[in-house]
Amino acid sequence: MLFEDRWHGATPVFGVRRMRRCTVDASSWYRAAEEFAAGEARLFALWGARAAPGEGFLIRAVFVAERAALVLELPVLDSDLPYPGIQAFFPAASRMQRAAYDLWGLRSTGPDQRPWLRHGAWPDGDFPLRSAVTAADAVVDSDAYRFDRVSGDGVHEIPVGPVHAGTIEPGHFRFSVVGEKVLRLEERLGYVHKGIERRFTELPILEGHRLAARVSGDCAVAYSWAYCQALEGMANVILPARAAWLRALCLEIERIANHLGDLGALGNDAGFAFGLVQFSRLKELLLRVTDAAFGQRYLFDTVVPGGTRTDLSAPSIDALTSFLSGLALDVENLREIYEEHEGVRDRFLDAGRVSPELAARLGLVGLAGRASGQQFDARIDFPCTPYLELAPRKVTRTEGDVAARVAVRFDELQESCRLGEQILRCLPQTSHRIDCPTPPEGAMAIGMIEGWRGAVLVALEAGEAGAIRNCHPHDPSWQNWPVLEHAIIDNIVPDFPLINKSFNLSYSGHDL
Repeated sequence: MLFEDRWHGATPVFGVRRMRRCTVDASSWYRAAEEFAAGEARLFALWGARAAPGEGFLIRAVFVAERAALVLELPVLDSDLPYPGIQAFFPAASRMQRAAYDLWGLRSTGPDQRPWLRHGAWPDGDFPLRSAVTAADAVVDSDAYRFDRVSGDGVHEIPVGPVHAGTIEPGHFRFSVVGEKVLRLEERLGYVHKGIERRFTELPILEGHRLAARVSGDCAVAYSWAYCQALEGMANVILPARAAWLRALCLEIERIANHLGDLGALGNDAGFAFGLVQFSRLKELLLRVTDAAFGQRYLFDTVVPGGTRTDLSAPSIDALTSFLSGLALDVENLREIYEEHEGVRDRFLDAGRVSPELAARLGLVGLAGRASGQQFDARIDFPCTPYLELAPRKVTRTEGDVAARVAVRFDELQESCRLGEQILRCLPQTSHRIDCPTPPEGAMAIGMIEGWRGAVLVALEAGEAGAIRNCHPHDPSWQNWPVLEHAIIDNIVPDFPLINKSFNLSYSGHDL
């Protein structure tokens, strides 16, 4: 096992099976990253944190390989001294390291030292997770952000955003093009910084699940479950069986809702408005039956510490079962239409291709990763109850283009309908919720749940008197936004909306 020689002295991490953590020095941190990259491990997350009182700060990273995970902790006693950057081994680490400096003042040795989250929202040299930064401290400046330039005959730039039409969240995209062919895309994100990590430390630990559900609204169930998984692990809570199965049902409903919305939007971006209308109709029907069953169209507050906020009645079980059965048939019919439509097929095939080799190198995850041959699915590789019993089927493709990402969505949608029906048939007859006590001060746990976009992670530490010392939510978009920059190369500018939607990454989940 890749991590085996690092297990000595490592301690188990509450929340996720087969996850351990250990503390290393700077040289061991760098050597371990090099070794893990050579062993084809993936970097799952990297972030800064406050150590125990009087002990300075930490840089933490989670690595995953062979259905095991290791959390490395690097103490930073002198924040004026940079820690070793690991972007040479894991390219996705670069932006995470930049964010750790913006929020904590912990600088890496990475070559890219440009600000990532600050945007002039607080004074240069102030760090909002390290010391108090208030609205009165806010400044307005241009940041003088240096984009990488492409030179040559006929090359020009197209700046897009950060303000977009409609309700799209803000992000800046700088295209370098010749004619309509894209030579380079560089993103600048971080415009929706909301101070989420800081806000967690101002909440009681038993109430943080509500904020977790709002990190990225389309992944409310995944984030709130990951938070509660960590909290319950620290508090040594054994979840009632019915609660776990209801959470899985909500997670699959969330997956279905997002796939329905995106499949319609992808049809529309390919000039096939019929697809948008039909999938929007199906999504609306799903939201209505969800509202009738759980009291919410979007399940922001369904997952709570110790279980679920509400239970399902027998009529709701029947209604959901009937709907999911019919939905699977409707989606299969629409899939045939998409695959037989020459215009849609022409737009999807070969657009935004990410080869399995590039996906592995850049750490592409989630449904986009599985469309490029990356096998990871936390429901299967790090299963929690009830996924061991449900045994979901892993969906993968290798083509890595828009068509492959659409195919993965169709397959996962059908699998989620099957899982939903299985859950509804087999719901255990237990309580749906028990009390969750306050965990002891200093306890630390990690939750990991496979959301529709990819696996989300929540690292939670208990403070004194029921407070939160640290809480870091990690979205798979951190890994996938940089890959989008590669996916658009050699495509034409008008295909960017289609390629972008095939990933459908989170601005909000990426920007804490």
